[in-house]
Amino acid sequence: MTQCLPDYGPRMRRYSVGVIVGGVVVGGGSPIVVQSMTNTDTADVASTVAQVAALAGSGSELVRITVNNAEAAAAVPVIREQLDKRGVNVPLVGDFHFNGHRLLTQHPACAEALAKLRINPGNVGKGSKRDEQFATMIEFACRFNKPVRIGVNWGSLDQELLARLMDDNARKSEPQEATVVMREALVTSALDSARQAEALGLAHDRILLSCKVSGVQDLIAVYRDLASRCDYPLHLGLTEAGMGSKGIVASTAAMAVLLQEGIGDTIRVSLTPAPGGDRTREVIVAQEMLQTMGLRSFAPLVIACPGCGRTTSTVFQELADRIQGYLRAQMPQWRGRYPGVEDMHVAVMGCVVNGPGESKQANIGISLPGSGENPVAPVFVDGVKTVTLKGDNIAEEFQRIVDQYVRDRYASAAESTAKQPAGVAR
Repeated sequence: MTQCLPDYGPRMRRYSVGVIVGGVVVGGGSPIVVQSMTNTDTADVASTVAQVAALAGSGSELVRITVNNAEAAAAVPVIREQLDKRGVNVPLVGDFHFNGHRLLTQHPACAEALAKLRINPGNVGKGSKRDEQFATMIEFACRFNKPVRIGVNWGSLDQELLARLMDDNARKSEPQEATVVMREALVTSALDSARQAEALGLAHDRILLSCKVSGVQDLIAVYRDLASRCDYPLHLGLTEAGMGSKGIVASTAAMAVLLQEGIGDTIRVSLTPAPGGDRTREVIVAQEMLQTMGLRSFAPLVIACPGCGRTTSTVFQELADRIQGYLRAQMPQWRGRYPGVEDMHVAVMGCVVNGPGESKQANIGISLPGSGENPVAPVFVDGVKTVTLKGDNIAEEFQRIVDQYVRDRYASAAESTAKQPAGVAR
């Protein structure tokens, strides 16, 4: 059954054809889709199922898994079956490199279990073998009616194509810089491979493209060019973005510019996790990028001041962190029970300067006392002061107020629909 993800307000988007990926519509004016990727050994079924479930639970709408050997290919149908038994219906994307043609030939059930194939044209083969091996993978996509993302990558670009373009450039009276030629090679590789796939029988509306690089300005330039030359849905992502704040900042700096220009139909934030770190972090960053830009809503947002000399207490910091974590933890249950709750704003402010004003602008806000202020915390609900909290249990009391607000504000529509008598149009 086709699932068209809900829209979240008007925006100017580049036109692209709509591609159905396991029931999720990508492109064609549909909301931008958040994707992630596992880092488990795909042959380890239990670990992969657990991580896919965690990524899907955090809001990833597509999850890519590596298919790098026979054991991984054989595991894919088992992974799909176990996810279905757990009620995790997120579409799986198979990531193929070097030996994809052989793995699909030996394990056709792998292709059948996947919702999409990702093919890197830079490493499907060299010389005369390239076209043959690429054709084999496209034939399996056609046989099982699977869409394909042709994913070119800066680090594995087709060297024969790059060499040819470099030679052509060198013969020009005014050669371009090598970086410009490299960018053109990325776009050419993607578009030529897409045309080749269509010539082999893959429908135009079964193709998505990506051209991933690790530099912010390179990504912006490449995708602007790619977007101007085709109507395929585009997958955005800064490859090898890095760890921590650097990876988050670089990914956001690059993708936000393109998204603001209406370029991009799916996104992935490729963060290097800290040792033992949570893989779902990349999903949350992608969601927060889209939500802070006003493109989609995923979970209630907490507005909190940065703190200054007037806020020597850490109470507001601890409360903001606690409430943000609590709201995200509740979303798997709230998403179905309380439609619209993802648009809620909660303000946790640290002093009287901006506290009351910001709190009044949010759905629910609390203004905690700053240095030297009276030890009281007024709470505002939809702009109206409703109660003043005091004492040592402010955090617990405020959380209860948030819970009650969600039940009162967002349950009514769902409950009234559920209570309608049989035969009433919904």
